Amino acid sequence: MKRLILVSLILLSVLACKKKVFSPEGPTDVRIMNKSDQLFEMVIVSTSEKQEDVDTLGMISSGSVSEYHRFTKAYPKAEISANINVNGTPVKFSTGPVDYTYMEYIGQDRITYEVYISDFNNHVLSISNVTLDEPLDLK
Repeated sequence: MKRLILVSLILLSVLACKKKVFSPEGPTDVRIMNKSDQLFEMVIVSTSEKQEDVDTLGMISSGSVSEYHRFTKAYPKAEISANINVNGTPVKFSTGPVDYTYMEYIGQDRITYEVYISDFNNHVLSISNVTLDEPLDLK
């Protein structure tokens, strides 16, 4: 009798466990919105820990958005750098490195990182918002 109860409890606990269904990691189409009053030149974006998720977007005028670029995976935070002309000299501004360890990926969507200059003297960029524009239609 004890054996039957033990087997029943084990069987019940195994059947009660549900595996969480995850959506695919990507791809994710990403674009950058320049929310500053400066021209961003040589914009480089890294959206995940993967080496293939680094891309150069070129120039983005003040108040403009770049074209979408496809990345294999993206998170709500990204490492973004851009050269900004300071007194005739290009200076690299950056959001700094990102630790993606406990972040949840965005998935198969088109997103926009809204980027601004948060500290001009220390050359720091920040992401003010991540907008989910629309789901990707991969059919």
